[in-house]
Amino acid sequence: MRVPSFFAKILLFGEYGIIYNSKGLSIPYKFYYGALKIPKTKSNFSDDSHKKLLYFSEYLKKLDKDLISFNWEKFNFDLERKIYFESSIPQGYGVGSSAALVSAIYDKYALSKIVFDKNLDKKRMLQLKNIFSLMESFFHGKSSGLDPLNSYLKKPILINSKDNIQTINIPSQNDYGKGAIFLVDSGEIGKTAPMISLFMENMKNEAFNNLILERFIRYSDACIENFINGNINLLFTNIKSLSKFVLKNLKPMIPNTFHQLWKTGIDSETYYLKLCGSGGGGFILGFTEDFEKAQKKLKDYPLKLVYLF
Repeated sequence: MRVPSFFAKILLFGEYGIIYNSKGLSIPYKFYYGALKIPKTKSNFSDDSHKKLLYFSEYLKKLDKDLISFNWEKFNFDLERKIYFESSIPQGYGVGSSAALVSAIYDKYALSKIVFDKNLDKKRMLQLKNIFSLMESFFHGKSSGLDPLNSYLKKPILINSKDNIQTINIPSQNDYGKGAIFLVDSGEIGKTAPMISLFMENMKNEAFNNLILERFIRYSDACIENFINGNINLLFTNIKSLSKFVLKNLKPMIPNTFHQLWKTGIDSETYYLKLCGSGGGGFILGFTEDFEKAQKKLKDYPLKLVYLF
């Protein structure tokens, strides 16, 4: 029997802003994925992953059974067989390694499982998001539930507000296009919690708060609208503004080694960088109208294609 895989996710737009009810756009990224498996041979990786699943299962037992319950007979049987999560999704890179695990556990063991079909309305999608929020909070302290939702549904998700989310279709890629969205590997592990704490502390400053609410969110929301509507010229105008804003006002979220590269992209108009998730390391998102030129400028860093214009 085929074991279902669960993909990484990329929050294209909406990092930090969705905390304050701005829009967000999240897409599955099928280059990385994970699946629950029973080991055929013993290895350090499977043993380590299995131990984490044991801790996670203890946490899941304490969740509100009115909201979510699991088939513990089946789950415990598989735990005895040393089940583990085999994954190519890098941890600490902002692409949803824990989200894929959460969605895999829910898919395999949840009772009264909510499935993705034509009957999945906004109310049930919010219920699913709340379930995933509880489950993933084991890993992050406080999760929105959006990342596991994306991994589970395997569809782009448009976040209109905290209580208004929907799956959408995004414009088809141009397989022969020169423009691209790509990932840059910063070579550093990112830590979500410290970045969020720093941002929330900064939001207590009225001037910073106003900048985020009046400019950052405006640029981000505009990028989402441009991308969904296929307005590439306007998208690059707004992504440039967004990239400049982040470099000036969210610099601590950018790894030090990328400050100059960030500025070079803006000044040369060859590429524009933005945070992928909370920042601080992991992957950085890039947007370019000419991928070959961007590759030459960023030749010392491995780039991964996400989408072609």
